[in-house]
Amino acid sequence: MSHPVSVLEMSPQEVHRALINGQVMLVDVREPQEYAAERIHGALLFPLSTFDAAFLPGDDERRVVFHCAGGVRSMNAAMRRLAAYGKAAHMKGGIAAWKAAGLPTVRVDPATGQVVDAPA
Repeated sequence: MSHPVSVLEMSPQEVHRALINGQVMLVDVREPQEYAAERIHGALLFPLSTFDAAFLPGDDERRVVFHCAGGVRSMNAAMRRLAAYGKAAHMKGGIAAWKAAGLPTVRVDPATGQVVDAPA
């Protein structure tokens, strides 16, 4: 009996370790203004509003993992990728869970307009 294929859900800690080890390509599916305000270092922007799974590479060298603010949009993107490629992954809880786990982000300092590494 075959098992249904589903989206791999990764914790922020798992994604962080995989990013450090060069094992994942993290794709942020939030909108540009959200990404500009605060993002995960190394995440690539590919907004869900213009998302097309065909424009992303396969998972040959690195697994593609999606994230958003809270997990809803990234699951949507992962489901689209699953339909196109047969496998997909997303980070549970989005950047909110990432920050709650104490992991760092890159953000714009509103006082200076400078991009700064920010602890959670």
